Amino acid sequence: MNVTLIQNAAFVVAWDAASQRHVYMRGADVAFSGGSILHVGPGFDASNMPGIEVVDGSGMMVMPGLVDIHSHLVHEPINKGYTDETGSAGLYNSNLYEYMPTMHGDDEVAPAQTTLAAAELLMSGVTTVVDMSIPHEHWQDIMVKSGLRAFIAPMFRSARWYTRNGHVVEYDWDEKAGIASMENALRLIDAARAHPCGRLDGMVVPAQIDTCTPELLQASHAEAARRGIGWQTHAAQSLPEFHEITRRHGLTPVQWLHKLGVLDKGSVVGHGIFVDDHPDTRWSTVRDLPILAETGATVAHCPTVFMRRGMALRNFGRYLRAGINMGIGTDTYPHNMIEEMRHVGYLARLMANSPHTVTTGQIFHAATVGGATALRRDDLGRIAVGAKADLVMVDMTHHLMRPSRDPVRSLVYAAADRAVHTVYVDGHRVVHRGEVSSLDYRAASAAVDEGQRRAEKLVPQRDLVAGRSASEMSPLSFDFV
Repeated sequence: MNVTLIQNAAFVVAWDAASQRHVYMRGADVAFSGGSILHVGPGFDASNMPGIEVVDGSGMMVMPGLVDIHSHLVHEPINKGYTDETGSAGLYNSNLYEYMPTMHGDDEVAPAQTTLAAAELLMSGVTTVVDMSIPHEHWQDIMVKSGLRAFIAPMFRSARWYTRNGHVVEYDWDEKAGIASMENALRLIDAARAHPCGRLDGMVVPAQIDTCTPELLQASHAEAARRGIGWQTHAAQSLPEFHEITRRHGLTPVQWLHKLGVLDKGSVVGHGIFVDDHPDTRWSTVRDLPILAETGATVAHCPTVFMRRGMALRNFGRYLRAGINMGIGTDTYPHNMIEEMRHVGYLARLMANSPHTVTTGQIFHAATVGGATALRRDDLGRIAVGAKADLVMVDMTHHLMRPSRDPVRSLVYAAADRAVHTVYVDGHRVVHRGEVSSLDYRAASAAVDEGQRRAEKLVPQRDLVAGRSASEMSPLSFDFV
């Protein structure tokens, strides 16, 4: 049996099963073999294991790998520098309908976008990701090569959205195409789950609540239940969507999903911001948060992309106190889970007008165990005997980690990915000294740069409002002289 021992770690963020929470250990060992953790605590006896690999843990914090339950690896890297400051004034500053459709990569750049985003995730301590993407030929191969524990989640829908004037969202419906797209997604998921690497799983994702028929939402949920896997959709993510669903059904997005019977412990609501008691919706009920809590559904919170538009979930601590399972995702660039955690904390406190609404421990729980709960995996997101050996070693000697009175706070609020030294997934080392060994992310970044230049040329054709150029839709920070 090949055993790896991280010996005498300065700190270990270990899981206490009795209290169901993370705890700090000092001077502890973590031993693992065959992808599973064998020992957590001081004094591991390696005297009868001549072939053991010993890793010096002094000066390191060992923590569980982060669980990202909402990400779009193939879509987002190309938006860097373009969608940072865009939003439709006539659509409550949402970026979804007028701006995002104008900047998307071609088939040639898809593998590079996936590669770049996967590397960013690994280098920020993510070991498990739900990748909600449009399928491309090399998707599964890149996920296998990366070393990530990946939940393949091909999106499908019954309609595409668009706007021709910047203040009205229209829908182009093709229900048969939606069903065919779901069937293809299920084939891809089944193939991923059968892959011999053992690190691939799947999630069923009807893309958005407003672009899917009730029948597609219910049928997809049934298919997820039949396979024993998770189900997720974007809902309550924009005010135009909120108003569209209330117009169609007289119910909020959360209430509509509940009426359809698709909210349960295997369901994830992507974003869940615009609920009935959010001050911007001014709806007549106060039922959405209780529904989410009662059904056991998870909310995937991704604050960064909404902060850019001046929008916010109100607030993370309030959702926790309502009894809702919360997970965290990297919905946008950069795919940096630690920075996303930082934004969770700062934004929650801002929205609550209080520093007491949420603790860093609660945020870390959401980024690990909360995500694992959403995936119905009690072997992820924790350092405990029998759990998967998905581990992150953080360099405590990094200047941004010091002072180190509370190392998780130092990581989240100061050092971020810069202090991530080593990452193991399923017992295999995939990041060492801050570098991903399995992916050429530098070459991928150059390819995405070139892909963005190609995409910029097509922006006037994709802008249905006024045929504007990329520089007109998203002016640069400074003029050229």
